[in-house]
Amino acid sequence: MSKKVVVGMSGGVDSSVAALLLKEQGYEVIGVTMQIWQDEAEETREENGGCCGLSAVDDARRVAEKLDIPYYVMNFKKEFRKYVMDYFTAEYLKGRTPNPCIACNRYVKWESLLTKSLGLGADYIATGHYARIEQLPNKRYAIRNSVTAAKDQTYALYNLTQKQLAHTLMPVGAYPKDEIRRIAREAGLPVAHKKDSQEICFIPDHDYAAFIERECTDSVPGPGNFVSVTGEILGKHKGITHYTVGQRKGLNLSMGHPVFVTRINPETNEVIIGENEDVFSRTLTCSGLNFMSVPDLEQPMRVKAKIRYGHSGTFCLIEKTGEDRIKCTFEEPVRAVTPGQAVVFYDGEYVLGGGTIE
Repeated sequence: MSKKVVVGMSGGVDSSVAALLLKEQGYEVIGVTMQIWQDEAEETREENGGCCGLSAVDDARRVAEKLDIPYYVMNFKKEFRKYVMDYFTAEYLKGRTPNPCIACNRYVKWESLLTKSLGLGADYIATGHYARIEQLPNKRYAIRNSVTAAKDQTYALYNLTQKQLAHTLMPVGAYPKDEIRRIAREAGLPVAHKKDSQEICFIPDHDYAAFIERECTDSVPGPGNFVSVTGEILGKHKGITHYTVGQRKGLNLSMGHPVFVTRINPETNEVIIGENEDVFSRTLTCSGLNFMSVPDLEQPMRVKAKIRYGHSGTFCLIEKTGEDRIKCTFEEPVRAVTPGQAVVFYDGEYVLGGGTIE
């Protein structure tokens, strides 16, 4: 009897081809789009699109019809609100820079979708992520880099649990992007030429500060002081939610040369400004740890660490300094270590684990 797999279909080319590949491999495939948009006007949802908007449902349904697979829309609005949107605003109000895609992967796309899918009798869920899942000789499951570095999405998946990985398939990780598009074209999929979604799906205009002001009308901190690393007041900022570590543009400070945000202090409502060299660090600490290829970090280890999605990675020594804390010492300084972002550790091509930068 063929294994049953629920494919999370975003209406894009990657998840559509994932469904096609799994059907060709003999799985019983069911397509599902997660309804995560909140109760705004229909024309707003249509305009916003995003990875799970109304147009995504239309595209995913057309692909499912082409592939002749069952298709459903599942409601995850409550989970998305709690684990992604509320988390996003709370982190910015603490002067941190969150990563909503990592939270969505861990708690919505996996925790919620997997639980519901297993309850319906599925053996696996599948996505169109550019990553590979392998079981290692130590019997643990780990995410491995995709075959194409340009599209690798392992960074955003470091937080998945062993149970989640054991019940997940990622067929797209074995192909480069142009090959995925070719497969979609040759299969006649209606999304073969659809552009990739880039923005945070619930903030399509990229104006994070305006979104937070709409969400938290009572608690958004107002203007405060820009101060130098030595404590000198340099000017007024618009509110800490407008800034992130490493930022240069939009500061509106007349210093005669480029300056950068080096730190955000929510207690004093200050944004600390420094020179380019002040944005570089040799160490960081992280917590909220999740280990993947190993059960735990038993002794210091040399790994490559990525401190943001677009970071190519820098070698460092990691060592545990507490039950849920790792100190990371880089071999060369890294730019803009940002509290709230993830740091992900790689042992060769495999994700060792990671945590949230403190």
